[in-house]
Amino acid sequence: MPERARFTSSAQALEHWQGHRRLTRRVIEAFPDEHLFSFSLGGMRPFGEMAAELVRMAAPLVEGAATGEWQGYESEVPTTKAGLLARWDDDTQRIDERWRTIPEGRFAEEDAAFGVYRDRVQGLLQYAIDNEIHHRGQAYVYLRALGIEPPPFYER
Repeated sequence: MPERARFTSSAQALEHWQGHRRLTRRVIEAFPDEHLFSFSLGGMRPFGEMAAELVRMAAPLVEGAATGEWQGYESEVPTTKAGLLARWDDDTQRIDERWRTIPEGRFAEEDAAFGVYRDRVQGLLQYAIDNEIHHRGQAYVYLRALGIEPPPFYER
């Protein structure tokens, strides 16, 4: 059977996600300190809580994708903007380093992230990206409500 062309490579998928992470980092930076963990609209959580969810998920998902061991989701996350940004930067580096150790065939394997979320590893990682985009969209609404122009979404 001839080899099928792939839509994207592992390295391209990582760069795509890291582009989203660079943009989300700029969104976190755009929030005034006093509003990051307190401002909300329509019953949604403050963006600081959403960003903390993203932090709890991202690096542990990549670790689990690489090793099959799903730990760390319930880890402590900083509750200040400076702390959140520092953790974001540390996790970005961890993701870059660990992603490169994921065996190519692993992306197609089915697993249960954190013992709960069952999907192919590729789907689990795509969920993390989709979830980040979703929460960043909520943050754009918050920033606009606060009179702050968010970073252009297309500059990743």
